Amino acid sequence: MARIGDRWFAWLLGKVSAHHDRLLEDRKRRLFEGLSGTVVEIGPGTGVNLPYYSQDVRWIGIEPNPFMHMKTAGGELRLGFAEKTGMPDTSVDAVVCTLVLCSVADPAQCLTEIRRILKPGGRFLFVEHVAAPRGSMLHRMQRLIKPLWGFAGGGCDPARHTAEVLMRAGFSHVQMEEFRLPLSIVAPHIMGVAFR
Repeated sequence: MARIGDRWFAWLLGKVSAHHDRLLEDRKRRLFEGLSGTVVEIGPGTGVNLPYYSQDVRWIGIEPNPFMHMKTAGGELRLGFAEKTGMPDTSVDAVVCTLVLCSVADPAQCLTEIRRILKPGGRFLFVEHVAAPRGSMLHRMQRLIKPLWGFAGGGCDPARHTAEVLMRAGFSHVQMEEFRLPLSIVAPHIMGVAFR
């Protein structure tokens, strides 16, 4: 059963995701370059990442919000959750996740699921906003605004230490860089690749 805020969040994401994506465009283009084979995207939302995929990709989107609408250009959109994708073990070449780990119910379980479905040597490509350093004014603000932000933003937690969870997730190697965008509460960001 859809949460009461799913319809609202789908509408809101449709209004704001294009602006955020413009800020990330060059980074995403570089990160997704060379993707091929079967690619699972966790939480594709309004489909802002679809233009970055090459013709060599067999795209499968796993989206929990039934109100998200997108044109998949031959891809396959499935209703489901990041923690339990329904994909077979070691069946995909890459998993993509952008601005999703902030809102999943259990990020550690989500990363375990990603490792499970990746083929040996498969890649997990991510772009996420993460919590500001502990003790900073921004981190205190993120923690203060978290309940309201999460309610309005589809469960998004601006104070989540996603980079730490990712480093403990059991990937063989993680390449990660931190960067900043001209955004207030959702900062800083990380992007990179984790290898199974």
